[in-house]
Amino acid sequence: MGEIQNTLISLNFNRSVKVEARRERLTGDAGAVLLRELMGQLSIDEYLTERLEDPRDQQVITHPHVELIRTLLLLMSQGWRDLTDADALRHDPVFRLAVSERRSDAPLRTPPQKALIADGLASQATLSRLLQALSSPENLAVLAAAVAETATRRVGATNGGPLEHATIDIDSVGMEVHGQQDGSVYNAHFGWRAYHPILASVAETGDLLAARLREGNVHTADGAPGFILDVIDRVEGSYAESVSVRIDAGFPNETLLSGLEERDIPYVCRIRRNAVLERMGEPLVVRPPGRPPNEPRTWLHELTYKAGSWSRPRRVVLVVQERPGELFLHTFFLLSSWSTEQVPADELLELYRRRGKAEKHFGELVNIVNPALSSTNRTKSIYKGKEPQHRAEPCDPFAVNEVRLLLGALAYNLMHAGRALLETITGSGWSLKRFLQQVLKVPARVLLHGRQITVVINELAAHHWYRLLARIQQLRAPPYCLA
Repeated sequence: MGEIQNTLISLNFNRSVKVEARRERLTGDAGAVLLRELMGQLSIDEYLTERLEDPRDQQVITHPHVELIRTLLLLMSQGWRDLTDADALRHDPVFRLAVSERRSDAPLRTPPQKALIADGLASQATLSRLLQALSSPENLAVLAAAVAETATRRVGATNGGPLEHATIDIDSVGMEVHGQQDGSVYNAHFGWRAYHPILASVAETGDLLAARLREGNVHTADGAPGFILDVIDRVEGSYAESVSVRIDAGFPNETLLSGLEERDIPYVCRIRRNAVLERMGEPLVVRPPGRPPNEPRTWLHELTYKAGSWSRPRRVVLVVQERPGELFLHTFFLLSSWSTEQVPADELLELYRRRGKAEKHFGELVNIVNPALSSTNRTKSIYKGKEPQHRAEPCDPFAVNEVRLLLGALAYNLMHAGRALLETITGSGWSLKRFLQQVLKVPARVLLHGRQITVVINELAAHHWYRLLARIQQLRAPPYCLA
């Protein structure tokens, strides 16, 4: 790098424009300090480090466990998805400030040569070893619980306690991989080599509640009953006083439906059409007499249906839709445990339609956070032309990729907590992409005067930052969230 310092490069389109590299504390990721402030107010990093096992010898470590956890979460939240990015950003001043446990100007000072203190971010190799350590069954269980915990703390801190009611949305997504990662296969439905994780969120709030990695060729409903009941156990009473479940047509089966009914958990879902349902609905799929209007119309019809694999008859609502300019009517079926008196058909349809918001949030996890599920064992037969003297113990790549997915879910919840506060402040909606580009990926200069550190940002970002920081510093997770 030294040879390009203070070197001026001219641009042909305008010879008055020069490009110069200087030894200044510059960054393009000033938002990392916002996220660190938010993480600290909700004690998310504290929750993780108190519960996650660290197998290293504590007498000789350079990077404390809490700093490694922060490094992974902040890099993913700022859009840096590969561990090698940590090497490139090793001396980024804002990341050093946001990650470090040290106070005052110590994070920006070079430590004494023999001190066991990190000079910058951890390397890719150190973070890879951390992922492997986090893939133990005990640590995976902590990370899985932490996803719901972060959502609970956000809701508790902003609402003063749990929600009165929440509808949990369940769906599966395809996450593309490039390589031969264990458990990934070509999935014809998605059209690429993929994993097929199952996710849980709340559409109305945007919080992600759970994630579980699955092989690429499993059925949509594979493992869903246990997954859904685990989510309910984690969030009922803490995230919300009562919960219901909203799922797509690929999930309903007797095991899941009876499990929810035994727990008295209401649900609404689509069910796939079949010959019996078609015969039941055929007399009802008709247009009323008269010329169709130019506006779409919807008719709802109550049915009682028992599939061959079901233990009892259940309520089904036939939805008939007329769209202007189309010859045929469109139909689909909703299944629900609510009675007609509890939730009329029109309210049930409106409730199910809100599921589209959950799909948007799942898409933000996949496309904006985009965790890199790239771990795989790469056996080395030679090292610099020679047989390696010591071979590393192979890891479980599938478990490591599940760690990456769960960390991505935690990064999503951290970003969403900031996004949700900004939506409240501005009174308008914010996509996660917009929040990342306009609030987190902010250029800054870090100034050091004595022991005072000043992060200088542009005026446009400051308009949001000042109000957002004031709101973040008012947050306090309720005591029941901090147990």
